[in-house]
Amino acid sequence: MLHSGHKSFESFILFQWYECNVSDLPFELQTKFLQEGLDDGGRKFLQNCYDKTDAFFTQFGQMVFKGIFNLFMSVTTINGILNRGSMHIFSAQQFRSLLGVDDKWKANKLLDLGAGDGKVTEVMAPHFKEVYVTEQSVSMRWRLGWKGYTVLDIDDWSSAKESYDVIGCLNLLDRCAKPRTLLAGMKHALKPETGRVIIAVVLPFNPCVDNVISPTELITVVGETWEEQVISLVEDVFTPAGYEVERFTRLPYLCEGDLYDSFYSLSDTVFVLKPVENSKKTVQNS
Repeated sequence: MLHSGHKSFESFILFQWYECNVSDLPFELQTKFLQEGLDDGGRKFLQNCYDKTDAFFTQFGQMVFKGIFNLFMSVTTINGILNRGSMHIFSAQQFRSLLGVDDKWKANKLLDLGAGDGKVTEVMAPHFKEVYVTEQSVSMRWRLGWKGYTVLDIDDWSSAKESYDVIGCLNLLDRCAKPRTLLAGMKHALKPETGRVIIAVVLPFNPCVDNVISPTELITVVGETWEEQVISLVEDVFTPAGYEVERFTRLPYLCEGDLYDSFYSLSDTVFVLKPVENSKKTVQNS
């Protein structure tokens, strides 16, 4: 359970993290929005964050290590070595709600792109017989392999003969060099008809690679509000790429904190997309 002092902010975060002005969305999207909230999975993650922050000497040692090795290692690689900085996007129940399945549902193959340390993969993995992942960081790939997942090359996964029931693309679309190529590759790698892509995107949209380099393929998302950017993302990005939104929701993208902050959060929008044949609404990618 969260400490009493931590509970006081729950009512404040419900709107900021989970809710939207549904009436500002087109009717078709209104019917596909899932209203979520802070559940037991989210509370458990937050409690773990508070507990880790309270471990002063561990946090101080990690801060010193990071300060030294940050000169020639990426933050992701350092986190992989220290086993810190885990992420939380959705709970097991929220994952099932997005896919519209129950706890007994089982499929063959999951591919989680940019899986990090695999903490989010662990939420999805029990529903699949085989789990495949990609990750750029060497230390994170080691952790993923240690967990028993099949680690694929980041450049070859879409050209393989594998066909996946679900592909996870969680907070990767705005952090990769070629987002259009990524969308096309996932569509190609999905199991025909029944395959689904789960995409999580931080809004407001701010694409970059390694927080420094601009992507070589640009996708444009316009709008001042969260609702306007959702509409743009669907109409200007997903539809031209040959996808239809099946369900979507708004969730916090949470990350374990440090000595100063127990956790960090961004506003995620999570979509379940199904591939469709190009229609008159679909335009050719430039």
